[in-house]
Amino acid sequence: MRPGSGSWSFRAAERFLPTRYLVTVAEAPQIASASGELTSALAVADRLITNIERVVLGKHDEITLALSALTSGGHVLLEDVPGTAKTILARSIAQTIEGASFARIQCTPDLQPTDVTGLAIYNQKTREFEFRPGPIFANIVLVDEINRAMPRTQSALLEAMAERQVTIDGVTRTLPSPFLVIATENPIEQEGTFPLPSGTGTRSRTSSRA
Repeated sequence: MRPGSGSWSFRAAERFLPTRYLVTVAEAPQIASASGELTSALAVADRLITNIERVVLGKHDEITLALSALTSGGHVLLEDVPGTAKTILARSIAQTIEGASFARIQCTPDLQPTDVTGLAIYNQKTREFEFRPGPIFANIVLVDEINRAMPRTQSALLEAMAERQVTIDGVTRTLPSPFLVIATENPIEQEGTFPLPSGTGTRSRTSSRA
């Protein structure tokens, strides 16, 4: 900056900054627009966190992780004991987003893949098969104790998490957007559980342990 000039000398700046770091005049409006979008996104995130924390207390990190996964297209795996507001967290996220739907899947060893994805049922009146979607077609899905589901059901869940679609009777159906799966796992009670596939970690962008 020139003494007393009050403005930067771009010629002088070139001596300190490599050419690849300099911003052209044409790029300046794009940077300003991106900066404005980032500021707006941060403001929306603050509103979401503030609204959810009115219901879910003492879970700021978990709320931030869940919202980060939602915006980045990932999912969340929470390892915690029962009774720690995991269901309330998922339901609060769905209620905070206008128009979003919520579904809860309680995993048990007898849970079938069609209980998650849905199935086609024959309608005797129309003599046609009608597809009835399962709970995975909600925007925010809580999969409680995912490690209690048998491997076939886990595979159906992992397809939905990775591909954002499910295949039923050879037909591929796209899941709604936004789409977030919050899966839980009880780290204490391991009897009657099935180990999760190694690919679960790549599909769950964020993970939180008690």
